[in-house]
Amino acid sequence: MDVFDAITSWRSVRRFTAKPVSDDFIKRILEAGRWAQSGLNNQPWRFSVIKEKKLKDAVAANTKYGFVVKEAPACIAVFLNTQDMYDRTKDVQAVGACIQNMLRAAHDLGLGAVWLGEILTHRVQVEKMLGVPEYCELMALIAVGWPAENPPKAERKDLSELVL
Repeated sequence: MDVFDAITSWRSVRRFTAKPVSDDFIKRILEAGRWAQSGLNNQPWRFSVIKEKKLKDAVAANTKYGFVVKEAPACIAVFLNTQDMYDRTKDVQAVGACIQNMLRAAHDLGLGAVWLGEILTHRVQVEKMLGVPEYCELMALIAVGWPAENPPKAERKDLSELVL
């Protein structure tokens, strides 16, 4: 898929079929995240893949978008490794670039995905639930699966409104 097409044709998908996502596809999505840019090449991201229904249900209880988490065949929790940080702002931005790469890779594979950030209101509970080290700070949860919907193209502001 052309990069510009991948950027402009991607949509947040919140409804999924029950078809499982292969471990190979999950690995490709993680690889795309791994190749994001980061300051000093510190690669401050860490991942936790969640496929087990009981754990997904427990995580889902920590967000008003729990229906998305429950329905998705897989979720990927993305963390900031605070031990590897050198500048919080730059490192959080790097994790955002990592997440963007992962979303576009899922799209390229024909999968649907959505970046869930509201779950951060219960970040500490989710981190404990997932058993991650204390230095891993939850940045987002990505729900991934085969799309059961085809969301319409989102409107964007005209470029003239954005360029200062």
